[in-house]
Amino acid sequence: MKVENTQVQMRKGILEFCILEIIARGEVYASDMLEELTSARMIVVEGTLYPLLTRLKNAGLLDYTWKESTSGPPRKYYTLTPDGQEFLHQLRLTWEEVQDSIRIIRQKPHLNGAATPTP
Repeated sequence: MKVENTQVQMRKGILEFCILEIIARGEVYASDMLEELTSARMIVVEGTLYPLLTRLKNAGLLDYTWKESTSGPPRKYYTLTPDGQEFLHQLRLTWEEVQDSIRIIRQKPHLNGAATPTP
């Protein structure tokens, strides 16, 4: 089993949450999202981002507006809908719970006096 596969799955599992967090800050263009996700090492390609944006839009969590661009065709800028804001709020609560759960598990003493593994 390769650790990279699990790492990729972990990132995929929180990708929607990360996208919603980025959009929650204000209107954002997909290329800017892609750049931020890449710089945060979420390793996202356009082929992953656009279907997720479409799914979130179809679920009523996102909206978009077209804005003229000085360097080409109009651009689609995304914002959260009220339902998207509530959805993100619930994800934030879940994220806090998950972090707490992991902290509890990681802080529990090792069983049977086993040596602490080196990180």
